[in-house]
Amino acid sequence: MAEIDYREYEKMSPFEIKDGLIKLAKRSAQKATHALLNAGRGNPNWIATAPREGFFLFGQFALSECRRTMDNPVAGLAGMPQMNGIAARFEAWLDRHADEAGANFLSAMVEHAVKMFGFNADAFVFELTDSIIGDNYPVPDRMLIHTEQVVHRYLMWAMGGEGAKPGKFDLFAVEGGTAAMCYIFKSLMANRILKKGDTIALGTPIFTPYLEIAELEDYAFKTVHIRAAQEHRFQYSDEEIKKLEDPKIKAFFVVNPGNPTSMAIDAPTVKKLVDLVKTKRPDLLLLTDDVYGTFVPNFLSLLTELPYNTIGVYSFSKYFGCTGWRLGVIAMNEKNLVDDMIAKLPAKELEALDKRYISITLEPRKLKMIDRLVADSRDVALNHTAGLSLPQQVMMTMLSMSELMDSKKVYQKACMEICQNRVSSLLEGLPLDVQPNPNFAYYYGTIDFEFWLRRYIGDEMVAWLKQNVHPLDLVYRLAEDHSIVLLNGGGFDAPNWSVRVSFANLNDDVYDDIGRAVRAVARGYVDSYRASQKK
Repeated sequence: MAEIDYREYEKMSPFEIKDGLIKLAKRSAQKATHALLNAGRGNPNWIATAPREGFFLFGQFALSECRRTMDNPVAGLAGMPQMNGIAARFEAWLDRHADEAGANFLSAMVEHAVKMFGFNADAFVFELTDSIIGDNYPVPDRMLIHTEQVVHRYLMWAMGGEGAKPGKFDLFAVEGGTAAMCYIFKSLMANRILKKGDTIALGTPIFTPYLEIAELEDYAFKTVHIRAAQEHRFQYSDEEIKKLEDPKIKAFFVVNPGNPTSMAIDAPTVKKLVDLVKTKRPDLLLLTDDVYGTFVPNFLSLLTELPYNTIGVYSFSKYFGCTGWRLGVIAMNEKNLVDDMIAKLPAKELEALDKRYISITLEPRKLKMIDRLVADSRDVALNHTAGLSLPQQVMMTMLSMSELMDSKKVYQKACMEICQNRVSSLLEGLPLDVQPNPNFAYYYGTIDFEFWLRRYIGDEMVAWLKQNVHPLDLVYRLAEDHSIVLLNGGGFDAPNWSVRVSFANLNDDVYDDIGRAVRAVARGYVDSYRASQKK
């Protein structure tokens, strides 16, 4: 491989470095017999079929309803659906289409929703029908009435809140978890909860954009890293948690389970965080991004353990294999810290916020933070056109209902098994003896060269590595020599000499090849080290 000056890439996101690695790996694959293996992206290679079958079949019913009110087949023009009697018409329509994929799902979904939530059948079916057609703006703009109740119940299952009593959450349907991040950062600033130059804490390693957003000129946050080290099985130690006692820290952002570590915060550590907030930092704002929670049995979210202090972010993308649908929600408890903080702002700041929101309400000070998020997502002036597109909300409803109807959790077990098998395959290829961990989501894996070389070779080897090998050499070697794309751990504030493997997006049978390739790169460093000792 030609000499590369890695220093110019040190400030780049691993997701941007990945594009260069893919080009390098493609060239390598063309020269060799091995195929390009891109395990650098977390896009799953499975999909949930039942809700999709229901969605696409339901669209045909919705079109038939539109044609009931107006039908011009020559022009290709129809009217708008009507609610009165629509549930009975839907049931009759399903009888005529009983043999089509999705019919059984739709019939069970309506029956289940009416029974579980007490919905009026006409109102529920009409909301889905009008929404899948997409002939109206989202009303309510924050989230459809029935959709919010369904997704709320799903979230309580996914976030471990079914047995707890966290209260009711207001939800805002958004264009995936990335949009949720952008909206939250922007609105917290607009509402004077966070100010430019404030100090925040990040639970690291963490999804790279959280590191990068904090450094943008718009925010210029000072960041304190609350580190979850491999030596502590990727949990926050008492010393790290103690950092949060500093009153200068305004907010603590976590991804749970982690990315790139895929490790969930365990119950004892959650308890320590709860105790800290309740006894020493009741003013600490928490943001938890829990997209991988459904991959951990008995997952416990800070959203349901500390509902008053926590803003929750969830995306449907990974669990249901729907990254292209851009489906996410922001969750805030009806009684929350941010609303109370806004009420206590100085008079001048309250007056400025009155001016900001006066165009959408006569009583701006009564506007809840969740509704401010909605308005800010459209720069307030376009609040009347805010909201996630209605067909997207229908898919969100059907995805949630598919899980709520799956009492034996067949789908969840199948997803978990896919990832677990791939991790086992990688470990066989390495080989490494890693003890099982009930908090591990198996979605990603972090391979820390420094940690394992220190364990198997010794401190002298690690010292040599740091002196002679640039951390980015790991991922470039894998791309150049083996046509394998992994992400550099340092970009996530993971250990510099580590790589992130995605267990979601490649077939089961290639992960032992990835394991062998990682071992080969490590062996190359060990051989170079030992040769240097003989000189």
